[in-house]
Amino acid sequence: MIPSAFPPKEEIARLSARMLLEIGAVHLNGEQPFTLASGLPSPTYVDCRKLISYPRIRSTLMDFLTVTVMRDAGFEAFDNIAGGETAGIPFAALVAERMALPMTYVRKKPKGYGRNARIEGQMTEGQRVLLVEDLTTDGGSKLSFVDAIRDTGATCAHTAVIFYYGIFPETIKTLGDHGVSLHHLCTWWDVLAEAKSSGAFSAETLREVESFLHAPRKWQEARQQG
Repeated sequence: MIPSAFPPKEEIARLSARMLLEIGAVHLNGEQPFTLASGLPSPTYVDCRKLISYPRIRSTLMDFLTVTVMRDAGFEAFDNIAGGETAGIPFAALVAERMALPMTYVRKKPKGYGRNARIEGQMTEGQRVLLVEDLTTDGGSKLSFVDAIRDTGATCAHTAVIFYYGIFPETIKTLGDHGVSLHHLCTWWDVLAEAKSSGAFSAETLREVESFLHAPRKWQEARQQG
């Protein structure tokens, strides 16, 4: 069912951050940093995969993502919703259901047997495809998925995520240079604001996190040298 309510972007961001905090999807630790997929340290980590286990929050966020995409990209802008393996697959299915559109998913690499496909499901030449993922950091991981979609003859000019780090200035340019616009619900800045008001983390932890968010590369370099 296509959502009919359109909360302001600021309210969507605030509520999305609050929901991630409520289910414990947000982890903050300045003393023992997490290691990101890039191998770099970070005092922050968000696990959007947890959302699939919370039906009320999951449903609300998927409504938010659907209306955000329709408002920003257009109500008739897509013919196919593609999820990126693996975290994007359930969210793509939920968005596709709301938009009454076909759903596909994109493998990280060819499966190595049978058709050796990267696209699972039916994607055809000329279709306008929305790539759905759980989150994006610097945007780089999206490019391979976009290229696989375009290799079918379809187009992919938009990607939608629940969570966007919002701290790496190159992200929008990286995607933009590849002809892709980013749509998201909330960022680390939204989470930080909610975390401060909730009192769920110590003031010392929040100061360390804020230091990282203002200068992530500098923070990471200092920890690696240490």
